[in-house]
Amino acid sequence: MLKLTDEQVKASILELLLNKGRWGAHYYPLDTLVRWLGKKIRKNGKRVRACLRDLTNEGYVLIHKRGETVSLNPVMSREIMEFIRRVAKP
Repeated sequence: MLKLTDEQVKASILELLLNKGRWGAHYYPLDTLVRWLGKKIRKNGKRVRACLRDLTNEGYVLIHKRGETVSLNPVMSREIMEFIRRVAKP
């Protein structure tokens, strides 16, 4: 288990979606994302879901299909890249 800050968890979520190419209408199942990251981060899926909620409120992530899938917001592409660069690689 990794000890990551909330900012690092958010960067991990964004990086995973970025690597999978999930922009706009090309979305990714929320449960799969939470399960995959929950294995690597403490407090399992609760913390991942909380960070996802924050990313949604900030506009980085879009929710689809009644909250079952997520994707990156293409309008915020520059900000997403900058956030990952700033947090993941200090």
